[in-house]
Amino acid sequence: MPKMKTHRAAAKRYKVTATGKIMKRQAGIGHLLQHKSASRKRRIFKMVGVSESHVALVSKELPYKKYSR
Repeated sequence: MPKMKTHRAAAKRYKVTATGKIMKRQAGIGHLLQHKSASRKRRIFKMVGVSESHVALVSKELPYKKYSR
């Protein structure tokens, strides 16, 4: 059986932590930042965990990432 290929777009968008959580960047930080408050921008710039409903989908696209769930 051939090796599974990593989905390259997913590999660039998601990061797997040492504990196995899959993290992603939030939307809304590309442009139109002038009218957003500083606290809102600070909150948006942080990475967040992928929702439980998407964990299986994302982990299938990243077959060789360390994932312990």
